[in-house]
Amino acid sequence: MAGSAALERRFHRWCLAPTLAVLAVVTLLPTLYLLATSLTPLNLTQPRTAWDFSQPGRNYAFLVDDARLHGSLWVQLKLSAWTVGLQMLLGLSFALLLNLRSRFLEALRTVFLIPMVLPPIVVAIIWKVLYTPDISPVHWALAGLGWPMPALITHPAYALLAIIVADVWEWFPFTMLMILAGLQMLPQEMVDAARIDGAGAWRLTRHIVLPFLRGVLLVAALFRLIDSIKAFPLIFILTDGGPGTLTEVTNYYSYIQAFNFSYLGYSSAITVVLVSATVVLSAIIVRAVGWGPRSE
Repeated sequence: MAGSAALERRFHRWCLAPTLAVLAVVTLLPTLYLLATSLTPLNLTQPRTAWDFSQPGRNYAFLVDDARLHGSLWVQLKLSAWTVGLQMLLGLSFALLLNLRSRFLEALRTVFLIPMVLPPIVVAIIWKVLYTPDISPVHWALAGLGWPMPALITHPAYALLAIIVADVWEWFPFTMLMILAGLQMLPQEMVDAARIDGAGAWRLTRHIVLPFLRGVLLVAALFRLIDSIKAFPLIFILTDGGPGTLTEVTNYYSYIQAFNFSYLGYSSAITVVLVSATVVLSAIIVRAVGWGPRSE
């Protein structure tokens, strides 16, 4: 029996080997190269700087005093907080609504999923049209009603709000779908027992539904938090980081450093810090869910 189990484990390892090799090539090697590049002053105009490790901490020292980077982190924090919070709130609300037994509501589920399945660049173009006064039917309608609206994506007070609205519209169906799947797993006996004890809709939601969905809510928030840090297409198409730097998030600032100024080494350092922060936040949330190792 022991020999058979060892043979089975060896067989499984050989089956996994090709997949692990591909993952190493497409994920591990680029990550190691990114880390190595962050330790160099790599500049596309000076190819010899690609392997200059004479001052490995130089880029990270620049990060401390880069006011524009600090501003992009603040923009990223605001964008992530608002988008994740609103997506969770709308996702929970619509999931509770769609969980009701109704053929009409069941038919609406597919409609709500449309924004999520569209390519991000298509979503960005849709909102670009809606936000452009000369061609936007929304602007025409509001102007016809006597409520003219400024060009949101070029207005300092509304540019970030415009990004938030577009991102929430695109991705709240994702949280809705996850929460709805969790609601489908809720034991009906718990709900029936609470109703027999006289619990109304609010108490039922607060004391039965939300505690049961705790893990689902945290995982959905984790996924959306990670994706909010990658909010590149909307910003690239709608505002290009403007007006000024009001919608310039950290990954967009890294893109500018790499492809506008050719400072690939510094851009890599920014990316390493951003990835590290994302991993730390993810680990904290995973541990809060209860998937991490626990001390006995």
